[in-house]
Amino acid sequence: MRDGRPLEILCVAGARPNFVKLAPLIAAFDATPNVVARILHTAQHSDARMSRVFFDELEIRDPDVLLDPGAGGHAEQTARVMLGVGAALDERRPDLLLVVGDVASTLAAALAAKQKGVPVAHVEAGLRSFDETMPEEINRLLTDRLSDVLYTTEAQAEANLKREGIDSGRIVFAGNVMIDSLLRCLPRATPFEKSLASLEAPDAFIARARSGYVLATLHRPSNVDQETTLAPLLGALVEISRRAPIVFPVHPRTQRMLARPSLRDVIRSGDILLGPPIGYLAMIGLMRDARLALTDSGGVQEETTGLRTPCLTLRTSTERPATIDCGSNRLIGVEPESIVAAACEILRWGGARVERTPPLWDGKAAERIVADIVSRFG
Repeated sequence: MRDGRPLEILCVAGARPNFVKLAPLIAAFDATPNVVARILHTAQHSDARMSRVFFDELEIRDPDVLLDPGAGGHAEQTARVMLGVGAALDERRPDLLLVVGDVASTLAAALAAKQKGVPVAHVEAGLRSFDETMPEEINRLLTDRLSDVLYTTEAQAEANLKREGIDSGRIVFAGNVMIDSLLRCLPRATPFEKSLASLEAPDAFIARARSGYVLATLHRPSNVDQETTLAPLLGALVEISRRAPIVFPVHPRTQRMLARPSLRDVIRSGDILLGPPIGYLAMIGLMRDARLALTDSGGVQEETTGLRTPCLTLRTSTERPATIDCGSNRLIGVEPESIVAAACEILRWGGARVERTPPLWDGKAAERIVADIVSRFG
């Protein structure tokens, strides 16, 4: 208790990956006496397929504060989030603001709190791709610089922070809250055949998928925003689909590009099932049952590691080296020939599961984070 009142935490989330990280933290806060955790949803992802379904499936209670960032560019939305978070901080004056991940809302909320003199905790701190052309890398660097306490998921993240001059007393190796959600929800994961049916997969596709399928996700601007880059990646998927069918839930950013007839023609030449973004329970079911995942997503790299499903990351850098160190993930780059060769190699030897996961990816990260917050700020 602080002056006879509970410890009050304002937890900020705004996009699909944030919700997966937020769910176990809210559950742990709610189970802790004399702690009040409030949820502020910045609505960076407001599409029901990218937001509401995650609150429902992850069993997160409704937000206490829901912002409306409105239309406009990145800078305009960031400014509106800062204003909205600032107003919420003025109204409640919490003891701590907690942010997760590396999306624009993460940085905007941390900036607003720092300007108001409210301490900031960053969950999933210290991850570095060392590629500052990625918006997420800038968000990570600045959020970590602003944060008072930094919770890391892997050893390399702590090393990154120390190299950048962050005092070790502010760094806590807590584990990975993404894996907390994964392990908690896995018993309810949607069987892959049910997901394929909901995506209206042809019977022939489902029959072939029973012998093994590949899951693909692509959404990074560097991969999907230019046709000259995306077309060769799609060509690689087509080639891989000759060996195993591919399930490809398409991010809205990528959907806009696939509306181009030339790219639709490329993808139609393969055994590839395109679908809209899918819910969390369907996604973890597809990852669990896949022989291989092809992705440029940080979250998929982590979740496939937790599931011991082989993963090829279609990027030239990754901020999650622990997934590579344990053998579940391979950084393959964006050259189509390399992608096809690596995928076919895995499919030939059956996509055997990896037998170990990184330290503290054990489903208890949120408990450790909440205990540390109470000891520091309670």
